[in-house]
Amino acid sequence: MDIDILKHLNKKQKEAVINYIGPTVILAGAGSGKTRVLVSKVIYLVKEKKIHPSTIIMLTFTNKAAAEMKERINQQLGGTTHLGFVGTYHSFCVRILRTYANEAGLDRNFIIYDDNDQKTLIKQIISERKLEKKTPGYFSYYISLAKNQMITPENFLENFKFHQSALVADVYYHYQKKMAANKGVDFDDLLIMTTQLFQKDKSVLGRLQNKYEYFLIDEFQDTNLVQYILTKLLAEKSKNVTVVGDFSQSIYSWRGADITNLKKFEKDFPGSKTFHLEENYRSTQKILDFAFNIISKNNTHPILHLFTSNQQGEDVTFYQADNEQAEAIYVAEEITRLISANTELELPNFAVLYRTNAQSRVLEEVLIRYAIPYILVGGTRFYERKEIKDILAYLKLLLNPNESVSLERVLKIGKTRFAKFKILYEEVKDKIDSFTTEELMEKIFESVGFLKMFDSEDPDDFSRLENIKELKSVAVSFPKLLEFLEQVALVESEYSQHEKETRNNRRLVLMTLHQAKGLEFDHVFIVGVEEGLLPHSRSIDDQFQLEEERRLFYVGITRAKKTLYITNTRKRFIFGSQGYSTPSRFISDEPVY
Repeated sequence: MDIDILKHLNKKQKEAVINYIGPTVILAGAGSGKTRVLVSKVIYLVKEKKIHPSTIIMLTFTNKAAAEMKERINQQLGGTTHLGFVGTYHSFCVRILRTYANEAGLDRNFIIYDDNDQKTLIKQIISERKLEKKTPGYFSYYISLAKNQMITPENFLENFKFHQSALVADVYYHYQKKMAANKGVDFDDLLIMTTQLFQKDKSVLGRLQNKYEYFLIDEFQDTNLVQYILTKLLAEKSKNVTVVGDFSQSIYSWRGADITNLKKFEKDFPGSKTFHLEENYRSTQKILDFAFNIISKNNTHPILHLFTSNQQGEDVTFYQADNEQAEAIYVAEEITRLISANTELELPNFAVLYRTNAQSRVLEEVLIRYAIPYILVGGTRFYERKEIKDILAYLKLLLNPNESVSLERVLKIGKTRFAKFKILYEEVKDKIDSFTTEELMEKIFESVGFLKMFDSEDPDDFSRLENIKELKSVAVSFPKLLEFLEQVALVESEYSQHEKETRNNRRLVLMTLHQAKGLEFDHVFIVGVEEGLLPHSRSIDDQFQLEEERRLFYVGITRAKKTLYITNTRKRFIFGSQGYSTPSRFISDEPVY
């Protein structure tokens, strides 16, 4: 045996790598080296077992992960190695559908619709069918959810029971009709049509089953029903399929990930061998112990008890601030203190994680004040978010109806809404000072139907509504409209100056807990660990969703390598209202009811 292939692996990793015949489940905990194991298994197959690379398929969820695995394989095998396929499920399906377009009932030059294309198509349907009360995002969310479960427009109502389900089914039907007329497919269709092709054309499936013999599936906990069926069909002949994942990090049920796929796999591939990778190479033992205490309260999925040969490390730091401003100041001052005490520390060694995008506002304003460069990963600065800029444009026009930049923006929102706004302006123009900023904001919402542009049942729109509510928090603090707009302008001006001064500096990372998955940092702050935020208020009455919120917290905890800070507040002014806060049930000794 080529010792080089296995010498950097621990005992459990080696066992998982050399078990290459038949179905294999690798439960790989956070920081346990799952990518190393996947890559090593490919190297082992090619170098030790003389398996031809073209018979091996590796499927993952991001192009970045696929590129990293390709690079590592090529480095270890010395040159470019052409595996059968390495990439995302969607990329694999595009390849199949281009090759077998006729068999799949597609035009060979089919067009792939991205999210924006989808929403544009749905807008056309909304307009044609005069469905003004719903947003494109609302329909695209449910259509995608249905497709992830292979539910067609015809059987939508059999599977979804909610207030507007008949309306969604109708839009779904016309959406598919228009998509076919346009010779288009969306990303969900890529998966469904490939799966359907395999199910109905056994000759195509047989060719691929003969061509590919070894299947390695990354992030198995994130697979939806269609991806699972697709994997099962491809691997049912050779049965040489390895699935790798950590069900404690399953946080995407809202976009179709099915945590029950592990049980399906064990049933559909009897005799599968399971390997537990529990040695962690990332965090201190105290962080891992805290993570286990949190996640072990879940009971619907396998729980790994991680250990490490790293140092025991420092205790997890808990800090309760008086309010959200004090919480942000604590974070800023603690980061400043740590960097002052250790000149080798840099800002990118730190991450501040939070549950909702709206929580970034206070953090941003405090970090600007403390001259700490930051970057919002996967997000937009609070006052640059579209819904915020739209509201600010309306408010500016109340003070100056001839302000051209705001006028142009408001006209783009819609001429009908602008006409309604002009009526409001005539009603309030001579008594602006008699209304608070919050009252004027509410009048705009009511008169132009601003909030009706968003749907709380669409996750993206729900986040936008939270941002709008957070803007009301600023409005309450600055009741005079002029003072409010001055405050916003000052923050934006300070940010611009801050940006110029720190452009070349490395930055502190701010992101939501969802965006943090797959990353790691020396020092992690998780802020707002309170009832209503984490777990989120929308999850509190649903045991399944509560478990997912706990997994989300677990993901945040296991990003930390050296130190972990958990913060909350005694009272919080967020989403436009102030109230007393309760520490999250996840960190309380007794359940919160």
